[in-house]
Amino acid sequence: MKGSVIIIGPAHPLRGGLATFDQRLATEFIREGYDCPIYSFSLQYPSFLFPGTTQYTTEPAPADLTILSRINSVNPLNWWSVGEELRKKRPDIIVVRYWLPVMGPALGTILRRVRRNGYTRIIAITDNVLPHEKRPGDVPLTRYFLKSCDAFITMSEKVMTDLRSFEKVKPARQVMHPLYDSFGEPIAKQAARQQLGLDAGKILLFFGFIRKYKGLDILLEAMADARIREAGIRLLVAGEFYEEAGPYREQIERLGIGDLLILRTDFIPDSEVKYYLCAADVVVQPYRNATQSGVTPLAYHFEKPMIVSNVGGLPALVPHEKVGLVAEPEPRALADAILRFYQLGEDAFLPHLRREKEKYSWSRLVDTILELSK
Repeated sequence: MKGSVIIIGPAHPLRGGLATFDQRLATEFIREGYDCPIYSFSLQYPSFLFPGTTQYTTEPAPADLTILSRINSVNPLNWWSVGEELRKKRPDIIVVRYWLPVMGPALGTILRRVRRNGYTRIIAITDNVLPHEKRPGDVPLTRYFLKSCDAFITMSEKVMTDLRSFEKVKPARQVMHPLYDSFGEPIAKQAARQQLGLDAGKILLFFGFIRKYKGLDILLEAMADARIREAGIRLLVAGEFYEEAGPYREQIERLGIGDLLILRTDFIPDSEVKYYLCAADVVVQPYRNATQSGVTPLAYHFEKPMIVSNVGGLPALVPHEKVGLVAEPEPRALADAILRFYQLGEDAFLPHLRREKEKYSWSRLVDTILELSK
């Protein structure tokens, strides 16, 4: 055994992209010869703060991983006891996920206890330093968390800039978000559509939780462009509403585009993800703002071109007219990009996709964590 690493972050039975990421990262550490359990949450969010239907998956736990549901995000006594437990374990490295300031008190307190052993190096993967939807207290809670860490990893230039506005001295590295390669291999488009009960034709995909910053309403306006209907293009929306669905449904009715949409707005379980990605011609990310996106490495894995907004870290991840198309986050520009995509054809993007995806390796992330720990 090369050493001991503990990941602090969501994992099974919690669901979603963070859990998938943490489990895949643990698998990579184990593959490279490290002991790597995950310390997850016994309570991640109080139910009244959670925007979806449930925080938990019904799918089986990943094989060969040790997942300990220990952390209660709202109980200070728990933070102290978990911190003491980890302090005494003396792992070589703790890798901690940070995505919301509300997690700052729990994680920051746990890590302060760990640091008392004078041994463990604490590396934070900061998905966000400041959240997409700002709330009072974000800055002091984030500052409290960051002070408990030794070094940082970001996955976009935007997050690195935010990080450096707080922490100018401690080491930090930017790494590409690795590919989500744990959802199975790509399958033929026709087979994927058959599995989902979809007809042939031109199909766009909006994938993931539906929140204001992700700009689904902008994409719906683009779908109302007469040229889109004339071209026979439909939009598959696959993901759960993390805000009120009513305004979207009213918008669809007002625009008269219900016949152009395929709405699958329940949570998409991991076992079905590949069917949605493989059924689409192109993945559209019409975000109003973005740091990085877990949908991007998912599209890379399934070799699907992307149409993304010209915001945040997205343009750097999706080279224009190579891996996909970059457009301003407004309806006319998105409609133009959609039509341009079909003019070029899906096959035009495949060689670039296959070359570019080689940058998105889990071993590169592990190597960076190990480098920062020294």
